[in-house]
Amino acid sequence: MTTRSTIPLGTPCWADLWTSDTEGSRRFYRGVFGWEALDPDPEFGGYFNFARHGAWTAGAMGSMGDMKANDTWKPYLASDDADATAKRIEAAGGQVRGGPMPVGDLGIQLVATDPTGASFGVWQPRSFSGFAVIGEDGAPSWFELHTADHAAAVSFYREVFELEVTPVADTDEFRYFTFRSAGTEEDTGGIMDSRAWVPEGAAAWSIYWEVADMDATTARVGELGGSILQGPEVTPYGTLTEAADPAGARFKLRTSP
Repeated sequence: MTTRSTIPLGTPCWADLWTSDTEGSRRFYRGVFGWEALDPDPEFGGYFNFARHGAWTAGAMGSMGDMKANDTWKPYLASDDADATAKRIEAAGGQVRGGPMPVGDLGIQLVATDPTGASFGVWQPRSFSGFAVIGEDGAPSWFELHTADHAAAVSFYREVFELEVTPVADTDEFRYFTFRSAGTEEDTGGIMDSRAWVPEGAAAWSIYWEVADMDATTARVGELGGSILQGPEVTPYGTLTEAADPAGARFKLRTSP
């Protein structure tokens, strides 16, 4: 478990769900993780937060008018200057899709797409920094980008967020790099060469949620209308499972070794 009071540049600091079924999502994630689903905030288009032990652990929102939800989870990477980060995103070949825009006094957000097609958010904190706890039951555990253009993805995130990137494996059979904020000692995510199963331009981020009991959690996923897409699989990095909620949003579960 890691407890954070500040979040370094480029570190995954928040995650939210864009769902076509807000009420169903509220029921599902309450049941799977034991989260509390807080009331929607009309000031922010009905956006609402899930809380764990009284602290926000994820956000969610539904469709907004003509903008129909695509049932995906999205990570946010920390920034100390959202305007400057937006410029670096464009300069490095990405696209800013929305923002930067203030979210009350909480912070400044933007949504972007990297050059390989993966959507992600950027968060410049004001009164709210993001996740306070990592790697505890019901809290986020790991963040991972799957992309068909591994070299372009590594170059982009390293350039935009000044990340330190370390090869774990670098062969055509298995290519996986981890990343961390410059000058820190803890890896916070990975970038996988997934060209064998991810089409060009269809890259996506995965968010892993820590669970203490994988069998019990996967059973709850099924009982609540979700599905298990892969696993559970025991690996050197823990027991891993890929799942989907009833609306089809994919997420991953991890029990650390």
